[in-house]
Amino acid sequence: MVIFIKDNLFQRFRFLNLNFGFYFIKTEKFRNFQVRFLIRIMAYIDYYKILGVEKNATPDQIKKAYRKLARKYHPDVNPGDKEAELKFKELNEANEVLGNPENREKYDKYGEHWKHGEEYEKAQQQQRQYQKSQNYGGNYGGFTGADFGGGGEDFSDFFQSMFGGGGGAGTGFGRSSRGSASGKFKGQDVEAELNLNLRDAAKTHQQTFEINGKKVRITIPAGIADGQKIKLKGHGNPGFNGGPNGDLYITFNISEDHYFKRNGNNLSSNVEIDLYTAVLGGDVTIPTLDGNVNLKVKPGTQNGTKVRLKGKGFPVYKKEGEFGDLFVTYSVKIPTHLTEKEKELFQELKNLKK
Repeated sequence: MVIFIKDNLFQRFRFLNLNFGFYFIKTEKFRNFQVRFLIRIMAYIDYYKILGVEKNATPDQIKKAYRKLARKYHPDVNPGDKEAELKFKELNEANEVLGNPENREKYDKYGEHWKHGEEYEKAQQQQRQYQKSQNYGGNYGGFTGADFGGGGEDFSDFFQSMFGGGGGAGTGFGRSSRGSASGKFKGQDVEAELNLNLRDAAKTHQQTFEINGKKVRITIPAGIADGQKIKLKGHGNPGFNGGPNGDLYITFNISEDHYFKRNGNNLSSNVEIDLYTAVLGGDVTIPTLDGNVNLKVKPGTQNGTKVRLKGKGFPVYKKEGEFGDLFVTYSVKIPTHLTEKEKELFQELKNLKK
């Protein structure tokens, strides 16, 4: 990739954002101008290879591969291991791209430039419009397309997206009336994970954490799901050349609860009842997310009997006042270590049934 820049204007572009890649500079004489060539060496990142999946992998395969490797290389599992930390970052970056259908489509089309794909397309269109309006003889600050041998084609889509449509007054190139010289780029998006227990996920609350040296406070709505991802606009890395900040994507990991099992908005639990209560009936105390409730156990309740507590399940995400249900399974506990008297009584009951 070659970019032509007038010598006296080069200082403006020497501190380019390294997110775009690596550069080296070559200086040559061109007619009466000193021209510096800013040559970019692009490093292609194969996200499919990082996750160890084929290019035709399904979304589910990508998700499973990411989760498996993320657990293996997570910093909490490998404290102080810089290589594992780097690998974990690569995995997050790969998942950001391949785990999002729109990002994956752009990546498959544009490679490592997937984030600026739309800008590339727009810039190419502007370039074609400009060349058409100028009959393929575009004027770039005194240089014509013919001067560079190719009707302006040396000014690639990367050049267009980086410095704007047909150049601008600030760059030293002539501006097309349809061109844009902003050269602004959105900053890199940031991926983060937030671990919550089930009971915290069941209530709306605030969490504060630090990103890029800034404290960010977010309100987590009740009912957030395991693996759910939310976007915080403008909380990613700083933009380039005055462009907007990137976004922050937070993925929530909800740990399992020792008592409740979650299935969507419904919860389930197992409650032990003694044999006597199961046979004769009685009362039993059932824990729920918002406190204990008392239930009546019907006489003759069998082991494995399920009862439904309507509205005692998990809160529905962003729907205040709506809840799933709680399904309780009774587990009848058979008495052990019986006394001789108790054994006699059970024997009498057995004989009565004959």
